[in-house]
Amino acid sequence: MKILVVGSGGREHAIIRKLRENDNPEVGEIYALPGNGGIAHDAVCAGVKATDIAGVTAFAAEKCIDFAVVGPDDPLCMGLVDALEAAGVPAFGPDKKAAAIEGSKIFAKGLMQKYGIPTARWETFGDFRAACDYIDAAGCPVVVKADGLALGKGVFVCGSREEAREAARALMVGRVFGESGARVVIEEFLTGPEVSVLALTDGETLIPLVSAMDHKRAFDGDAGPNTGGMGAIAPSPFYTPEIAEICLRTIFLPTVKAMRAEGRTFKGCLYFGLMLTADGPKVIEYNCRFGDPEAQAVLALLESDLLGLMLAARGGALKDVSVKFREGAACCVVMASGGYPGKYETGFPIEGLDGRGQLPGASVFHAGDIVDGSGRLVTAGGRVLGVTCAAPELKSAVDAAYAAVGRVSFKNMHYRKDIGRK
Repeated sequence: MKILVVGSGGREHAIIRKLRENDNPEVGEIYALPGNGGIAHDAVCAGVKATDIAGVTAFAAEKCIDFAVVGPDDPLCMGLVDALEAAGVPAFGPDKKAAAIEGSKIFAKGLMQKYGIPTARWETFGDFRAACDYIDAAGCPVVVKADGLALGKGVFVCGSREEAREAARALMVGRVFGESGARVVIEEFLTGPEVSVLALTDGETLIPLVSAMDHKRAFDGDAGPNTGGMGAIAPSPFYTPEIAEICLRTIFLPTVKAMRAEGRTFKGCLYFGLMLTADGPKVIEYNCRFGDPEAQAVLALLESDLLGLMLAARGGALKDVSVKFREGAACCVVMASGGYPGKYETGFPIEGLDGRGQLPGASVFHAGDIVDGSGRLVTAGGRVLGVTCAAPELKSAVDAAYAAVGRVSFKNMHYRKDIGRK
């Protein structure tokens, strides 16, 4: 099969490498749009942006693609799967109507309220002054969220009314994330361990994958601004079998059923961002795709054939398959450009990797790099690399990942030193 993977991040690289694992005879040529410098060692990259719906669709038709995997949120919410399917290209991922579960936090919160799915108390605002009045009355801490997509950075945990008002001002008046912040959700601050669960679903059957724990804040000790994710471990030590059963019964299956009842049947990977509160598990966010960097850690433990699982999810046949994972744990440490998630410089050579952009004993997933005119791999984004190791137990996986990170360098390199240390 000719396969197309849409996207250019570490998640897409992890998907591509998992598809290639064990020399799967079903997997032929893999194309990546647009890909990046490191992905080019594992797929044929072409300069078509993931958000160029017409361009991606035309490319897929021209190359006679047998199966497409859409990785990022933007093209999913823009309807890329709809366009590919209309052009006769089978695709993994939700259609535009179903992708709204991530594309609009207001829609997601309304869905949970309507169907009794546990989440934080919330209100929504399209007027800045009204939002400030609510903040003044509600007290803090509160969480202020952009309604739309914001590269994983549109969430502000605010410890004071001043912080909350400034977050609302940045989103609604300053439009730091464009129209995504025209409306905001202000919700109750929940406490407890955060857990991410990626689940494959065909709209009827749902198969949760190994749990994970993302590390969103930029700096050690969960300090600093939210990022797209600075690292992840899998599985989460806090996600017990008892909690998993509660989540399946009260959150996962009800969400799939609710989406089907709303005429938005979800097929693909549905991401549940959970808070394990004293009152039980609650949803803090949904994503309509594999998390990044959670996918890097979770897929490192997957033994089952990823292509077969994706085909079953798209074709409504998940009830006929089972998923097997390796024993042990995995850790992914993200190496970022200094200044990320704010302003940062790029164009710095990446040192320490082999000729295929890898390290012995580790998996390096490339996110923000390119090959420059002289053939060097150089930084080209905020999150540059995700270095991932698996081991029989978590501490060994964490230690191995950091040992590997210590062999890589680029100017202004930044990474957290405490991934998985909790």
